[in-house]
Amino acid sequence: MTATHAPRSVPRRSALRALAVAVALVGTATPAFDRSAFAAEPETYTLTINHLDRAGRPAGEFRTHLAGIFAADVEQVLRQQDATGVTTVRLPKGRYLLDSTLSAVQETGGPVWTDWIVQPRLDLDRDTTVTFDARTTAPVDVRPPDADARFLQSSMYVEVTHGGVTKSANVGTRSTNLRVGHLGPEAEAGAVQQWYDAHWVTESGGYLLGQTFSGTRALAGLTRQYAAQELATLNIRGAAGPGSTGTARFSILPSTGTVIGAPRVMKTPGTVSYLVAPERGTWDIAVTVPGPDEAAPIHYSADRVAVQAGVTSTHTFDGPVFGPALTDRPAVSRDGDRITADVPLFADGDGHVPWTASAETAYTSLYRDGVLVGAASGTPGRGEFTVAPGAASYRLATTATRKAAVGASTRVNASWTFPSATTTGPTALPVSVVRFSPELGLTGTAPAGRPLRIPVTVQGAAADGRIRSLTVSASTDGGASWTRLPLDAGAVTLQNPPAGTGVSLRAELTDTAGNTLDQTVVDAYRTE
Repeated sequence: MTATHAPRSVPRRSALRALAVAVALVGTATPAFDRSAFAAEPETYTLTINHLDRAGRPAGEFRTHLAGIFAADVEQVLRQQDATGVTTVRLPKGRYLLDSTLSAVQETGGPVWTDWIVQPRLDLDRDTTVTFDARTTAPVDVRPPDADARFLQSSMYVEVTHGGVTKSANVGTRSTNLRVGHLGPEAEAGAVQQWYDAHWVTESGGYLLGQTFSGTRALAGLTRQYAAQELATLNIRGAAGPGSTGTARFSILPSTGTVIGAPRVMKTPGTVSYLVAPERGTWDIAVTVPGPDEAAPIHYSADRVAVQAGVTSTHTFDGPVFGPALTDRPAVSRDGDRITADVPLFADGDGHVPWTASAETAYTSLYRDGVLVGAASGTPGRGEFTVAPGAASYRLATTATRKAAVGASTRVNASWTFPSATTTGPTALPVSVVRFSPELGLTGTAPAGRPLRIPVTVQGAAADGRIRSLTVSASTDGGASWTRLPLDAGAVTLQNPPAGTGVSLRAELTDTAGNTLDQTVVDAYRTE
């Protein structure tokens, strides 16, 4: 099966089609473009395109795409209309990117073959004929070190830039019988950017192989046999609530360039392992897990994950301890006399924040000098409040509950105090959160009756040593009573209670500026 796909994203590619050519090919007739799209009638020329297969005969099936790399946004796709393998089109003068995908089933009954030829530079300033000849292509043969791996799909993507305008083309195939070639003169230095990606699968995960290229020409063949030590390992772990199982969907894609994704599934709790090519750059991981009690699915992502050849990194999604986390955007901010709170309350144990927060109940309130300013409900940790001008002391309080098994954070409470005055623009306010990171199983459990070390990390205003005081407490009765735990080298140690008990955790913090935090995670994990 071979197809040219709509890519995941098309960076810098214009969506404007006001000047697009609208044609309907009939045989080898010459289509006309929409002259009304131009303020003045443009200078135009006839472009004739020949298509030849690997035997030098007129191609039986092709898809040719052309894009004008100039101010007039001309773009169209031409398909085979008759047995001649020839199409003609009349176009405005200018620089074009052309590519053609020629494919067929081998006469011997073998697999589909695909030839992709790219002409990154066509300066159309006269009537012109070009020929896409499959005999000029060379094989793409990029393989993993595991001979038992099964090929799933590959894609190749090219971008060409000229005069500040960028156009793109792509091809995707589920056959290993891909050949590629370059046609025409070279473009300017660095004008051609090209990406290749291949996805192979194994019983435990698979391989994501890819390379990037920059230069003046399109690729003419590509051969690479990877060794295991040249690749980095990404372990993706999917958690599940105590006593439950499920199925998660995930994808791993390069952060840069464009690639045709192939979402996969994994059983939870469970782990998949992918070996990825470091020269492809950083990687984006996306995971979707079922919501509790038939609630909406929960989506997580980890973007721009750096990898290194020979190094393994592990990323756990939807595992405890769930609790407040801060990201690279301000969690609480003030703009003039409007205070906005958007604190993620149920980030998973690795700090992944779900795309959409869901809770059974959620309530956030703001107090100014002890007087209630307002309250918001519905979305955990979120609220917008208009306050009186000038300086004052504030307390922000939030609480949220959710349907979750004991050991998956059934309730989170947090309150902060801080001073604030009118600002001249968006300004982050000094809030902090505490993260608890014990080593737990993928079902959020820890062995009963054994000591458990719980690392404690501070994020926000009190991070990097700006702590005046910090106390951590634990509860085994849902927060009715608390036992203080001594901090030692950034962690506390708790003697776990009998099996089946939910353990709750609490942090009380004051930073060096006097701002405070009181944070509680009820049923942070469960013993077994």
